[in-house]
Amino acid sequence: MTGPHQPPRPATTAAAVPHTYLGVDVGGTKIAAGLVSADGTLLTSLVRPTPAAQGPTAVLDAIAEAVRELPGHQSAEGLGIGTGGVIDRASGVVLSANDLLPRWAGTHLSRELSARLGLFVVADNDANVFALAEQTYGAGRGCRSALYVSVGTGIGGGLVVDGRLVRGAHSTAGEFGHIAVPEATGRSCNCGRTGHLEAVASGPAMTARFRELTGHADVHDLRQVVALAEEPGRAGSGGDAARAVLAEGAGALGRALAGLVSTVDPERVVIGGGVASVGDAYWRPLTEAFVAELLPGPSGLRPVVAGLGPRAAVVGAAALVLEDRR
Repeated sequence: MTGPHQPPRPATTAAAVPHTYLGVDVGGTKIAAGLVSADGTLLTSLVRPTPAAQGPTAVLDAIAEAVRELPGHQSAEGLGIGTGGVIDRASGVVLSANDLLPRWAGTHLSRELSARLGLFVVADNDANVFALAEQTYGAGRGCRSALYVSVGTGIGGGLVVDGRLVRGAHSTAGEFGHIAVPEATGRSCNCGRTGHLEAVASGPAMTARFRELTGHADVHDLRQVVALAEEPGRAGSGGDAARAVLAEGAGALGRALAGLVSTVDPERVVIGGGVASVGDAYWRPLTEAFVAELLPGPSGLRPVVAGLGPRAAVVGAAALVLEDRR
């Protein structure tokens, strides 16, 4: 996949030092960079602020500087970038992005970073990077087909078929958060439309719904909602509202995932992101709704928690370089 703007890969021999790869996760507030071994071990890492308000050139410069600060970066065989937005995997161009990274759309990530660093560079959407990490090193390792969903500020994911990540004709495969669901009717999604799964099942959406129902303006995190849902009944505590919000949001996600299972029949369904670790009050309604909608064939399937946690972003970005070599 080395294109006209990519330097050649370094030559390797059987006696060469162990292969290492660079991975960078680019978000609206932080840049996380790491050096990763071929077995997925995160050897060294660092985090730097994202100068998003200064525009794409400043962000690209900050990424390059973060890479240069990593011990051992000189021996890496390539750099993988994961970032929000729709990314053309072949060219490394950002096709569209949200306002967290102003003017990010149109940025030639691979070309610009290759020029700055003299490295082979590949880039992809951050949800695809999460899926690739879990497929290569995490909860989906060894599966020929799997469905990966990351639930946090938004909802994204990836689909693996015949051992390969599917990106689709327009680089938008796996955008599960933008499935229309009845529970979200009339509710605004981050994409600007209404009625999408993300508008009812993401962490901020469920938290906002709880505040709307209760007036508890001091609740700003889904973990607070889950804690109230798990608390023994107490008048005015908001426990009933918390349980109703989780039943609606997590239940909508469970039903949507079951529909996707009916479509692609994966071996495994893996859920990651910040919301995946909030507790049983979230997982119970999700799993119950999921199981209730399954067809007889996959009726034994249950969603599992992603295995890599916060390491997935950087490790998965580095795995883009490995994927390119297959």
